[in-house]
Amino acid sequence: MSTRIYTLPVDQTQWHVESGSTTVFNWEYDETRDRLLTLYEKGKQKQWNTNDRLDWSIDVDPGSEQNGPDYYIPIYGSDMWDGMDEKARYELRRHMAAWMNSQFLHGEQGALICASKIVQTVPDIDSKFYAATQTMDEARHVETYSRYLREKVGMAYPINPNLQALLDDVVRDPRWDMTNLGMQVLIEGLALAAFSLIRDYSSEPLAKALNTYVMQDEARHVAFGRLALREFYPQLTEAERGEREEFVVYACYLMRDRFLAEEVWENVGLDKDRCIEFVQGSEMMQAFRKMLFSRIVPTIKDLGLWGQKVQEAFVDMGVIEFATVDPEDLSATDEEIARGLDRERGLLTEEEVGTAALAGVDPVRAEEVKATIEAGAGG
Repeated sequence: MSTRIYTLPVDQTQWHVESGSTTVFNWEYDETRDRLLTLYEKGKQKQWNTNDRLDWSIDVDPGSEQNGPDYYIPIYGSDMWDGMDEKARYELRRHMAAWMNSQFLHGEQGALICASKIVQTVPDIDSKFYAATQTMDEARHVETYSRYLREKVGMAYPINPNLQALLDDVVRDPRWDMTNLGMQVLIEGLALAAFSLIRDYSSEPLAKALNTYVMQDEARHVAFGRLALREFYPQLTEAERGEREEFVVYACYLMRDRFLAEEVWENVGLDKDRCIEFVQGSEMMQAFRKMLFSRIVPTIKDLGLWGQKVQEAFVDMGVIEFATVDPEDLSATDEEIARGLDRERGLLTEEEVGTAALAGVDPVRAEEVKATIEAGAGG
């Protein structure tokens, strides 16, 4: 994607981060864990081609009020929003779509780098297997968001400074578990919650489908982080575990402040300071930012990184209630929503439709799709 599409100056076309990682080879090819191998099998089976799976012929109007609720625009309800005419609101919607999808894009490239680094640095062979499938997933996500911005939105934003700072820390750290914790659990966990807003509330069909399929992949990535780290963290000393908890607290506050969209306000002719002040005090934005941690909190607890500092930080952010959520239930829901979209679009194989019917998953719709497949085969 050419830098010409960016709405703000891009200082450089590449960003270099020094990392002192150690490459680990493992010759014990038979020492594998069933749950990670199951995840690896699913990773292989669920590969998809963005050019085939998504309908890129759909016309997208990125400034349309029909794409999603205006109340998710951070300054909605302010005197600045109320003073805008429809033309100004149209431009703001378009810029917000560009900004949000740009941060998705940049985060996905960070995930691509981190997944490839995990292949290199993680000591066990089954984790290398799975991280290899994730690397392909992340390449596909970068391709997909880049194409959406280029062809459908027509503009992009540089990486948000808070996201860049966190990626810098994650990529720079040579320890495989810190790469895993920072990317798979924290950044991916936050992204899943943000993707779900588009999947669940947008009326724009291409964005809705795009984020549904990306979430299906990302749910596996978070599950991988949980499985790999849940076995490793009990082996750490108290001091080592304390260092990981300090990082969790730092990263969560950094990510909470990532969604102020400060790059947008001045760029569309608004008073940046007034916009940020409103966003920080907005009840809707407080609820939005709280929801973003719905995936992170239960996973952190599941990993055992649940010391006093972590709990106090989650209380301060108003997200401690998510500690009772089951991360596996969230992943299963993401998977089923993506399968539901496939069923609606007739993209499941006959075997998959039969399996869904036997499992009691939307059997009426499953039979409809199966009948369509049989009719097509007969013709």
